[in-house]
Amino acid sequence: MEVNYRSIATIQNSINQIEKEIFRFDKSLADELKKETDKQKKISDLQSSMSKSKSESVIKSKFSQIQRYGKEIVGISKKKTDTNKKIINKRSKLLTLNQQLKKEQNNEMKKERKNQDDIRKSYEKRIQMLTQQAELAISNNFTSTKSSSVNLSEEIIEHDVFISHASEDKEGFVRELAEILKTKYEINVWYDEFSIQWGDSLRSVIDKGLANSRYGIVVISRNFIKKGWTNYELDGLFQIEMTNGKTVLPIWHDITKDEVQKFSPSLAGRKALNTAMFTVDEIAEELQNILRIEK
Repeated sequence: MEVNYRSIATIQNSINQIEKEIFRFDKSLADELKKETDKQKKISDLQSSMSKSKSESVIKSKFSQIQRYGKEIVGISKKKTDTNKKIINKRSKLLTLNQQLKKEQNNEMKKERKNQDDIRKSYEKRIQMLTQQAELAISNNFTSTKSSSVNLSEEIIEHDVFISHASEDKEGFVRELAEILKTKYEINVWYDEFSIQWGDSLRSVIDKGLANSRYGIVVISRNFIKKGWTNYELDGLFQIEMTNGKTVLPIWHDITKDEVQKFSPSLAGRKALNTAMFTVDEIAEELQNILRIEK
């Protein structure tokens, strides 16, 4: 879904411009009010001094000044009236624009919720299909006994962990995690930058990596839930987990619980490490502890 940010940004820019104009008009109105107050004080002072003066010429001069100040006050009042009209007009436009902005934002929120619901429904549908396939395989004795299944898994396991992630999250988190697991803890990691060579078939290499990995780290982010490949990898990990037991190890990266819940309630219900609470080193150490216990 493409959010109509341009329309929202255009309205917001218009709002900002009008708010600046209203501020300018308010300042102009305050200046005129100050002028009017000053003129009225001068008139009051002149009237007071006139009552005390006995000189006809002085009284006549002061009266002329009062008349001049009175005319200036009339001009100021006209400017105040014009400025008030402009402020009222701008505030009316501002109200209309704010209503339009709120409407646009509500529309985009509805579109985003619908998009998330569509992703969640599609994902839950795939999980249901995989569950049915697993149940059918078990009913037809497609899987061997628990002990032989463990032995078979031990024979074909090539990687300790498969890292499923969105490419946008490499720089901020995933590449550093893969390097620490590989170099510091000597963990056998399936990570695309380590495992996919020039000319390889992406699907076949990923399928092999999924099938031959003991655990699957799933870095769930806003980027992850929008991708096709990441959902394909996650489906594969869940299918393996249905046969071999606990496999999927979720990490939440730059995403909220509500967003994970909308994407997949089953994933939101799993215990996960959150990059907002754990450093990369701490997460790598947690995986090392799991592998050490298993051995």
